[in-house]
Amino acid sequence: MTIHFRKDLDEIKKQLLDVGALVENAALKAISALLERREELAIEVIEGDAVVDKKEVEVEESCLKSLALHQPVADDLRFLVVVMKVNNDLERMGDLASNIAERALYLSSRPALKIPLDLRSMAVKVEGMVRGSLDSLVRCDTNLARKILLEDDEVDALNREMLNAFESMMLDDPTTIKRGGHFMSVSRHLERIADLATNIAEDVIYMVDGEVIRHRSLSSFGG
Repeated sequence: MTIHFRKDLDEIKKQLLDVGALVENAALKAISALLERREELAIEVIEGDAVVDKKEVEVEESCLKSLALHQPVADDLRFLVVVMKVNNDLERMGDLASNIAERALYLSSRPALKIPLDLRSMAVKVEGMVRGSLDSLVRCDTNLARKILLEDDEVDALNREMLNAFESMMLDDPTTIKRGGHFMSVSRHLERIADLATNIAEDVIYMVDGEVIRHRSLSSFGG
């Protein structure tokens, strides 16, 4: 590998981590906007989605440039392919964070609703999955990647509990139906972000071990 190619790969890693940091921050801000009823914070997340989109395009362009200039093979080619997939997943996470912020913006102008379960804890767990999946990519750490796969099942369970709790609330008090529906959407968006973090972890395992594990059961990972 040439020195120039190594520098290009290092820069691509940095660019990707910058996108990841923006997405992590957006997701946490969106949840804070929701729970603290902060309209200005929700607007900040919504407006910031354009920055994520712009940086996603920059990462893709960097990858395509490296593919054209250096014509990588084997591990380096696999890395660039995975980065392009991860980059797309991060952009989709950013969209979901923006969607959560839009729900927060709507709810901030309506009467407060008592949340039956700890939504912030679920959000923190999801954010940890996003950060862990990116760490596993940078460090080529398949053990960490497999840990992320197991954590996804926990988030799925939390989402089911959240949806059931809000459904019960809305049945008991029909005046909460519209607001409760927005909270249910937030829970689903968080669950989807966790799914995308899981996609990244699966791609890391493919990149390092050449093993395709999509659609495999949890028992394959020790769960």
